[in-house]
Amino acid sequence: MKRNGHAGGSGAADGITAVPYRPTPGSPPGVEVLDFPRLAARARGHGFDPYRPRRPAFHELLTVTTGALRCSVDFSTVDVTPGSWLWVRPGQVLQFLTPLSQAEGTAILFPSGFLSPATVSVTGADDYTRRCLLRPPARRAPALGHVRRALEEGYGDVAMLPLEAHIEAMRSLLSALLLHLAHPDGSPPPDSRGDEPFRRFRQAVEENFPHTHRAEDYAARLGYSVRTLTRATRAAVGCGAKRFIDDRVLLEAKRLLAHTALSPAVIGERVGFHHATAFSAFFRRRTGTTPTAFRARAAGTAPASRHCAGDRPTADDTSEDIS
Repeated sequence: MKRNGHAGGSGAADGITAVPYRPTPGSPPGVEVLDFPRLAARARGHGFDPYRPRRPAFHELLTVTTGALRCSVDFSTVDVTPGSWLWVRPGQVLQFLTPLSQAEGTAILFPSGFLSPATVSVTGADDYTRRCLLRPPARRAPALGHVRRALEEGYGDVAMLPLEAHIEAMRSLLSALLLHLAHPDGSPPPDSRGDEPFRRFRQAVEENFPHTHRAEDYAARLGYSVRTLTRATRAAVGCGAKRFIDDRVLLEAKRLLAHTALSPAVIGERVGFHHATAFSAFFRRRTGTTPTAFRARAAGTAPASRHCAGDRPTADDTSEDIS
């Protein structure tokens, strides 16, 4: 498993299919702008089934102009319809649930490093806790459509500018699009994640949750008190620091249970539990079900009357050390 907890592997036996960013041969670096048939062809050209669950190592920004596209992003089923945008960030698990041929639209693919640090900060591009399905007000549609078409035209005519100028033009257009999506009303979103302690904490959790689930360890690593981290996390996402850590652990466990053939014991080890019983107790306490039952439901083999409606709340200060 990679250090950031994003399990790699080429198939469901070892881990969720990890899709690296590889530009289509002959295309300029930085960003790809594709219609849906070319998106499917790109996946197959890189050896991936476009309809299998996968974990892209890059951003996928999808919008529909005609029809509808149903997708699953980390266990949330969303319908991308005209006027909406789906922003899947690196590491999230994406699956198309309806054929790409049932809709017309645009897919914009780009690696994290393509954006400027300022754009990343202002748009929350590195924040996987943000909503993935965006529905800008109808009055913003003309501006968004204009930038989208400019990206499509720029991607389709590389020769119109010298290569370095072309890359910068595409970067600017992409930044403009993301800024419009991140601030649809012209003001900071109500769930702004601008607090520096939380940003550092979120990144530390992403890198280290397989190794420690203790808020005290992150506080010591970052030079903050647990109270400071809890206050910053609550302001950003509405829960305390310990709950945030456990949420990240649970998300990864669910991803691996639903999309791999790894045993619950191995999955428990991958997310930081040294004993299968400790992982099972954690999972049951948070979801009200066992890892095996959750896997059966995710596979559609459990009775329809029984479903995992959501996580059970836990106290923010509940200790769940690796043991």
